[in-house]
Amino acid sequence: MLPLERPLVMGVVNVTPDSFSDGGRFLDANAAVAHARAMIDEGVDLLDVGGESTRPGAASVSEAEELARILPVVTELRDFPVSVDTRHPSVMRAALAAGASMINDIEALTAPGALAAVAASECAVCLMHKKGDPATMQEDPKYADVVTEVRDYLARRIAACDAAGIPRERIVADPGFGFGKTVAHNLTLLKRLPELSSLGVPLLAGWSRKSSLGRITGRDTGERLAGSLAAALLALLGGARILRVHDVKETRDVVLVWEAWRQA
Repeated sequence: MLPLERPLVMGVVNVTPDSFSDGGRFLDANAAVAHARAMIDEGVDLLDVGGESTRPGAASVSEAEELARILPVVTELRDFPVSVDTRHPSVMRAALAAGASMINDIEALTAPGALAAVAASECAVCLMHKKGDPATMQEDPKYADVVTEVRDYLARRIAACDAAGIPRERIVADPGFGFGKTVAHNLTLLKRLPELSSLGVPLLAGWSRKSSLGRITGRDTGERLAGSLAAALLALLGGARILRVHDVKETRDVVLVWEAWRQA
């Protein structure tokens, strides 16, 4: 039920040893909760907690391990809007029972049982497009027209949600920047982001610190703040309503400046 009259900032909380940006820093539950509380102090609107890295080349983890990582964090933060970044229905059900408000699924609820897990709750859900599996998705992705393929895929997943009893009002769509896409694909999607408005649901954009920014700027992961903020602003101009980021305070400033410019 978060309002979308203004763009929202979603803060990333990686409870993993191997995420591309901050893997290992917040694997300890207490460290993850402290990091999340710091983001809340900086003005984050919702938190995205993940226990399995889905960076390019990442290996999968067992559902038991994923749950062991995230449940203590979700339970501690249940007084705040929390999204759980998972593709496994059993993890979805447990996270929702622990107090999560949203499921952020890179596989767009295609796993057997995923639609039912979300339909049984009143949670929100983010449906993402990706091409291939995390371990191999960046090897040589190809599209005839990346925007058309991403839009059509997301439209099919929204229709599947509707058929499963998940109303459109609970759905967010993510074009999946960096998931089975080259730098050129990502830039094309960003430039043509307004074309995804035909989906009729809010759009989420996740460019924060990603490798495409490194290839464009030549900067290492920890030096991509400026590039991340530039991409966030371009996503706002393209119609994104949720920005998934690592740097909350700085992104909030971008949103405030964008809002002031838009209302001037």
